[in-house]
Amino acid sequence: MTAPLSFSWAAIARLGLVQTALGSVVVLMTSTLNRVMVVELALPAMVPGGLVALHYAVQVLRPRWGYGSDVGGRRTPWIVGGMAALTLGGFLAAVATAVMETHPAAGLALAVFAFLGVGMGAGAAGTSLLVLLATGVDARRRGAAATLVWIMMIAGFAITAPLAGHFLDPFSGLRLVAVSGTVSLIAFCLATLALRGIEPARAAPSPEERAERKPFLQVLARVWAEPASRRFTVFLFVAMLAYSAQELILEPFAGLVFAMTPGGTTKLSGLQHGGVLAGMLLVAGTTMGIGGPVLGSLKAWTVLGCLGSALALVAIAAGGLVGPEFPLRAAVFALGLFNGIFAVAAIGSMMGLAGAGGEAERGTRMGVWGAAQGVAFGAGGFLGTVAVDVARLITPQVVHAYAAVFTAEALLFVVGAGLALRVAYAPPSRIRAPSTHRSFLPEPRLSAR
Repeated sequence: MTAPLSFSWAAIARLGLVQTALGSVVVLMTSTLNRVMVVELALPAMVPGGLVALHYAVQVLRPRWGYGSDVGGRRTPWIVGGMAALTLGGFLAAVATAVMETHPAAGLALAVFAFLGVGMGAGAAGTSLLVLLATGVDARRRGAAATLVWIMMIAGFAITAPLAGHFLDPFSGLRLVAVSGTVSLIAFCLATLALRGIEPARAAPSPEERAERKPFLQVLARVWAEPASRRFTVFLFVAMLAYSAQELILEPFAGLVFAMTPGGTTKLSGLQHGGVLAGMLLVAGTTMGIGGPVLGSLKAWTVLGCLGSALALVAIAAGGLVGPEFPLRAAVFALGLFNGIFAVAAIGSMMGLAGAGGEAERGTRMGVWGAAQGVAFGAGGFLGTVAVDVARLITPQVVHAYAAVFTAEALLFVVGAGLALRVAYAPPSRIRAPSTHRSFLPEPRLSAR
């Protein structure tokens, strides 16, 4: 047995650097390569869209990656292996994009393989990283730790995108491959160095321990049989579906209904992201600095984030009917604020709940939630655009179509808040070691998480 981990802020920041490295590779897949395929190569938008959807679809394998780290007892090898697959996939995706210019079929085939690698690598690394954080972060620090790690992932987006754009001009396929290869190499080295020595070595399992290991499907069934785990999975899926459904429709709505210019809608999106950051910092500062049974409860913040997001979406829907005098910017900032509150509180709650019901299934449990989150996020953006198109077929007025979709998203957030209230767990010290198939949790309580 190894001593329980207790990460310092320096260790948490080092794990955040892994998220920075992960984000720096992913942003090239979702933004730079997307633009190159559509603009420079004149491919249909559905090509990069389908590849990105493939990256999200493969997130269903996250429970298997989490189970693998449970069996091995250490998370670092899975994070390093996942980063290797992610960075190699990112590099091959750039190669595939360059190949598409002269050999479209071969390039597309390689791109499918590359994006599968990106999805599997991100899933393996991201799942085990969250499990490692959940293992070593004190309950009172979880909201702040989730905020720090999320912000560092966004930093990976913010740093890589402009730098890569600078070195891509003048554009050529060879330059794209060189830039992507450099980003992938730096990202892998950064993640590997950040992880060095952060998780202690573990003795090899004894024959008795190996004999006691359960098959993956049996462990997965056990995790799903836990009421709290199952409810949290459904909550994550519903809430993340609502969270992501407005991603691709908010800017078109502002342009069509409020006659905003492309520059204006881009600034509006930036304002929303600023609200997200403010919401995250609010939860981190309040749970760490004030605490208490309410202000320190990540469950309370999760419910507040869902209900506040629902109200902001209803306000935006009504604002389209009001007209140009409606304060759209304030409503969008509020949406971002409550989205940020929900997101970081949900991640912190996920970290706290991961060890409930048994430490041996921590990775599998986190993988189930990661799969629900990833699939919902990928589906939400697509379904949001489909819902708008369908609504526009039903009603001749654009504003009514968008209002209907925003209202539907608000209802999803309300449902998510109700589901979050039903998720209850106790501090890990009060959880009994798993000895039966089902794990019924103690008195409903969520404190300082």
